[in-house]
Amino acid sequence: MHKPIYLDYNGTTPHDPRVIEAMRPYLEEEFGNPSSSHWYGIRPKQAVQESRGQVAACLGCRPDEILFTSGGTESNNHALKSIAGSLFAKGTHIITSEIEHPAVLEVCRFMESHGFRVTYLPVDHRGRVNVSDIEATVSTDTIMISIMHANNEVGTIQPVREIGEIARANGILMTPMPPSPLAKFRRMWSV
Repeated sequence: MHKPIYLDYNGTTPHDPRVIEAMRPYLEEEFGNPSSSHWYGIRPKQAVQESRGQVAACLGCRPDEILFTSGGTESNNHALKSIAGSLFAKGTHIITSEIEHPAVLEVCRFMESHGFRVTYLPVDHRGRVNVSDIEATVSTDTIMISIMHANNEVGTIQPVREIGEIARANGILMTPMPPSPLAKFRRMWSV
């Protein structure tokens, strides 16, 4: 019997041995809850604070701007809800595609039940959003465009650079952005 080949790296990946080694103390000895005020939470809390500082240094931001989550779904929830909520006075229109990950689509449906208007754009036979559809959908109350860079199931690469140009020209936040050097990443997120 042949060993199967694992191809779902979008779902999860094997852990890098360096990560396992760095985490070992917190899995075996320093396992306390970092939010606890008792003795067992002290060292894990320090480790979380150190990690937050390291990530902030890489991104060029303050440690208190870093929020650790359990994964992509929770991250999408926090990002979309908090961004849309903070921009509610500016507008209530969100643009996304019909083939986004459920972690985005479910949040968009939730946002609709809270006063937001969401446009779900179709895709072509290759699974790509038509840039002209986005341009035609933008309105004065559009506050966010959420289009995944690469589809996790079929691998379609979206025209995010062109979509980003439309967003920037109209003062619209676009999330998530394509993989790029950190300087470009930070520029793309600013409106």
